[in-house]
Amino acid sequence: MKKRIIKGFLLFFVFSMSSFAVHKFYMAIYQINYAPEKKMLQITARIFVDDLNKSIEKKYNKKTFLGSAKESIESQELLKKYLSENFIIHVNGQTTAMNFLSKEMDGDVLVCYLSVKNIQKIKTIEIYNSVLVEYFGEQQNIVHVTAFNIKKSFLFTESSTKQVLKY
Repeated sequence: MKKRIIKGFLLFFVFSMSSFAVHKFYMAIYQINYAPEKKMLQITARIFVDDLNKSIEKKYNKKTFLGSAKESIESQELLKKYLSENFIIHVNGQTTAMNFLSKEMDGDVLVCYLSVKNIQKIKTIEIYNSVLVEYFGEQQNIVHVTAFNIKKSFLFTESSTKQVLKY
């Protein structure tokens, strides 16, 4: 009888511990601020570096080591190319040239700083964001846009990669 109780307790313990298994979390956060005095969009992207390295490797068939001591200039160029193809902003219906300013590591997150210059007036902002979604179906990209003291937030997923703001 005692053995049955112990076995039952162990089985319950193992089962309860398995319900706390780690699940991978696929999320990136983007902040877009319009600075009218500078006539520019200031953009910060926070993306898990391991997922970013995997996506770039799969897309371009090249191993990258972003955020590590092995990072190369080629890895940085592939990062810029990847972002320019998967994170696109149109202002007033016109494609904008996004400038990659810098990047830094914050734990296991790569923080990228970008800008779009020469924004005279904003009527519409169209955002296309498919970063990581082609390789991670659960990926969610949250974009916060602040312009004219109004903050809007959007969720981009595999099935929703484009949003439009009208001012």
